[in-house]
Amino acid sequence: MATNESKLSRFLDQFKPKSYESEFTKFIREMKQQKPQLEAEQRKSRAIWWDHKQDLETLERAKQSRVKQQPYVYQNKV
Repeated sequence: MATNESKLSRFLDQFKPKSYESEFTKFIREMKQQKPQLEAEQRKSRAIWWDHKQDLETLERAKQSRVKQQPYVYQNKV
């Protein structure tokens, strides 16, 4: 029985998907190896633009000044 299982597993191994790595993934992995400080720089840049406290008054003003848009913008107003 064990030999049948091993034959079956070897047969099925032929049909297993090969591990695929895209050119872009290879490029990013190599770039991170060449520039280990890259991730720290990305975090620093993200903190400048995104990771900060929100001004609630400004958000509320923007919400109130928003103009309602019709569902399909290219249709004539009905």
